[in-house]
Amino acid sequence: MKVMLGASTYHLPGILFGIYPEVEKELKKWEELARRCPDQKLQLLAVKSLKLKKFHCQGGCVFAVWAPKPYRAPLISGIVALQTISDYLDNLCDRAGLYDGAAFAALHRAFLDALNPGAKTGNYYSRYPYKQDGGYLNSLVQACQRAICALPNYDLVQEKVLTLAGLYCTLQVTKHLVPQEREKRLAAWLKPLLSQNRQLFWWELAAATGSTLGIYALLALAAGQPPSPDNIESITRAYFPWIGGLHILLDYFIDQAEDREGGDLNFVSYYSHPQQAKRRLRFFFEQSLRLAATLPDPAFHGLIVKGLPALYLSDPKESAQNFLAAADDLFQVAGPAGKRLYLFCKFLRRVGII
Repeated sequence: MKVMLGASTYHLPGILFGIYPEVEKELKKWEELARRCPDQKLQLLAVKSLKLKKFHCQGGCVFAVWAPKPYRAPLISGIVALQTISDYLDNLCDRAGLYDGAAFAALHRAFLDALNPGAKTGNYYSRYPYKQDGGYLNSLVQACQRAICALPNYDLVQEKVLTLAGLYCTLQVTKHLVPQEREKRLAAWLKPLLSQNRQLFWWELAAATGSTLGIYALLALAAGQPPSPDNIESITRAYFPWIGGLHILLDYFIDQAEDREGGDLNFVSYYSHPQQAKRRLRFFFEQSLRLAATLPDPAFHGLIVKGLPALYLSDPKESAQNFLAAADDLFQVAGPAGKRLYLFCKFLRRVGII
């Protein structure tokens, strides 16, 4: 199966048979270590994050096809380790009945340390009620550090990577506070950033800070020839807030019913009505496509952008909630290539690959 995007052709079987098997190997390795966590609560949360959020690692590792072949293995290793940290910490903050910002901040030092090769792993559970993970989190941090050290130009992108990582961690800490406090804290934190992004509502900017895609794009960029400052800046500006915002808004879009039931924060719920949500998703999609077309290798970044609605709207949760009008609207913008990606994702779900 081929998807034609711009002047290039990307072969989806290359992702399916080249990238995904390597992701599976990495995930299997981490699951074996997770199952050795002495604390049963941590073991359960670690294994669940690997089992239920596998597609996050699969999606992130698509960036490996953009990297030169000699650096694809460390890039996959680093992305899987970092995304596993992200998903594991999200579970720790979300599923333990805790609302302690200091505990969440200590945990998320692991995410920042993973992207700083000179950092020593620390006691990330210092404020958390469960602590004995058998070295699981430290091992993930060290694996990511080793992987990014193998990327020839990481030093050139590290500043931007850490900026995006800092935004991500602040969001994760703040959004898991008590419901009465989190919205006020989020809006206050984002107020200065909104002055630079006047086209956005505060919850849309919050969503954009929650995406790891910009980090992965910069890591893939670091695997190639030394990138120019202009290229680094253009990648960062395309992914934050636009492509990253589209990513997380789609995630929240399909999770609305689930989050209402669980009392979880959902940024799409802040829209005044479904038609507004539909219009804003389309706006993010159009902006993302426009910016992707200006980047180095626009066909690849177009694949990423068109793949987002294909991935999320192929989820059975989307069909169950009858969001077909919004889906049809986005696929009208995406064109035939976007529709083929959607059918490809449906196939992958049907056979249990994602």
